[in-house]
Amino acid sequence: MQNPQILELIDNLKGRKNYEEKKASKLGFNSLYAYFENKLLQEKTALEESARELEIAKAEEKLLKDEKGKQKKTCGCC
Repeated sequence: MQNPQILELIDNLKGRKNYEEKKASKLGFNSLYAYFENKLLQEKTALEESARELEIAKAEEKLLKDEKGKQKKTCGCC
């Protein structure tokens, strides 16, 4: 099963095709297709990781806002 997005990337390389083939072989990939497949997978995981980090940061920010919003008691009776 071949991904059309990867095939399109390979077709659009034009003058950089030789460079990318050499780079793929140096990194140990059997084909240019496998190299780009791995490259897209890494980009996808990086995007997912950054989205996860963003959600964590937003949750922490919300907790900090909630804590700041509460009034602190100055006396022990209330």
